[in-house]
Amino acid sequence: MTAETSPDLPDRLVILGSKGGPAIRPGGPSPTASLLRIEGRNCVVDCGLGVTRGLVEAGLTLKDLDLVFITHLHSDHVLELGPLLHTAWTTGLSRPVRVFGPEGLIEVWDGFVSSMRYDIDLRIADEGRPDLRDLVEIHRLQEGMVPVGDASLEVRALRVDHPPVTDCFALRFEAQDWSVVFSADTAYFPPLAEFAKDCDVLVHEAMLARGVDRIVEITGNGERLREHLLASHTMAPDAARIAETANARTLVLNHLIPADLPGFERREWLEATDAFQGETIISHDGLVIERR
Repeated sequence: MTAETSPDLPDRLVILGSKGGPAIRPGGPSPTASLLRIEGRNCVVDCGLGVTRGLVEAGLTLKDLDLVFITHLHSDHVLELGPLLHTAWTTGLSRPVRVFGPEGLIEVWDGFVSSMRYDIDLRIADEGRPDLRDLVEIHRLQEGMVPVGDASLEVRALRVDHPPVTDCFALRFEAQDWSVVFSADTAYFPPLAEFAKDCDVLVHEAMLARGVDRIVEITGNGERLREHLLASHTMAPDAARIAETANARTLVLNHLIPADLPGFERREWLEATDAFQGETIISHDGLVIERR
């Protein structure tokens, strides 16, 4: 059954947070989060810091929150899950929200509601609210079909390569005449091309080699960070290779590394991804891609 949703919100993809990593800087972009409205469903993909305000500014009424997907448990993808759900509850959420995520997500959620027990219990007694703990359904995300309970929307998951994390999942959302794939965080992973085959939009993480060098230069633990980035993330040219092999219509470069350092312009990203023959978009917070 399709949930009640914000009635004036068209089907579209909104990038709420476009940077890789958890750090934030004055005037800079937010960590990873996206809103995908598809077949009338409101799907939030990852909940980095800033997701709640981003959703409101994207036009979503928070009490219409519907489906939430957490690709993996790095903090820049899950840090604001609890605050998002709590804020939705305080704005009138009264029906269940289904949250899909990797093993360990239930402990994240239980820890949050335990820390907020005083506030939750007080608002139930004082304001007559339903119990938030009864409204949130946590489901383990695994490879294959994701049971979202909607015949008009198919969601599938693919485990990708993001060491040292084991449970990290790409997601494919498929509706009639529109398909959107999120790579999640991943090293160059050729099976992702088949998973994304013929999709309309591929949202893929991307790094610039020169950007990695710059980050290593300014970070105290630079060499350890370099090892992690090179082992666990995808250079922009490899993201283009995945998109081209997949025959994607549009490639959206996201989870950008670097996203907010000076001296890295749009042209450099486009030159790095010129192997892809389709449309390439470099994401930014608030980017909107309408369903075509």
